[in-house]
Amino acid sequence: PVVLTRTIELPNSGQHAVVVSLNRPDRLNCFNIEVVTQLSSAFRQIAQRTSLAQRDRDGNVDGNDDTIAAVIFTGEGRSFCAGADLSDPPSPIDQASDLPHHLHNNPVYQMSKVGVPIIGALKGHVITGGFELALACDILVGDKSTTFRDTHVKFGLAPCWGLSQKLQRKVGPGRAKLISLTARKVTALQAYEWGLLDLVASGESMSSFDRAMQVAD
Repeated sequence: PVVLTRTIELPNSGQHAVVVSLNRPDRLNCFNIEVVTQLSSAFRQIAQRTSLAQRDRDGNVDGNDDTIAAVIFTGEGRSFCAGADLSDPPSPIDQASDLPHHLHNNPVYQMSKVGVPIIGALKGHVITGGFELALACDILVGDKSTTFRDTHVKFGLAPCWGLSQKLQRKVGPGRAKLISLTARKVTALQAYEWGLLDLVASGESMSSFDRAMQVAD
């Protein structure tokens, strides 16, 4: 599978975190149609498990799975996500659509339905569409390798997952324009100083995933 999902126990609280990982490390976790479809499905299933109430086949209301404290969203290998795979990209028109059959396979929309915090454990490249996936998280944790870049302008494209709104809420309109209109790289330190990253893993031995686990716990 190009998206991995597993549930792990948190060591202190005894609750659980669902870990969602992009699994194309040889392509720096660039997403294609298959990735977007599987990622949407993964978050849709998590949303069903964490919704405040859900009805069974008989119409009875069941409580949510209250053992899930958080979702940790990360990538296998050395990068979180380097954007779209241009050999097989998802349709930006479909991904920007609010029609129900398009929202079904829109991962950012499905992330918005999850009933617990989503913690992005970022590393390496966080580029363009990967940048948008990161901004769909509630809390962003990076490490010293984390680098953001928005290259939509280089390809004459408009963001379709809300980057133009969400980025300015994080860093302010001036810095958001600087990032998007120049396609400049933003290092982990600068991202933390600007409020784009909420936490940065410290030391050589701690990864962004380790730090995200602490937050979830």
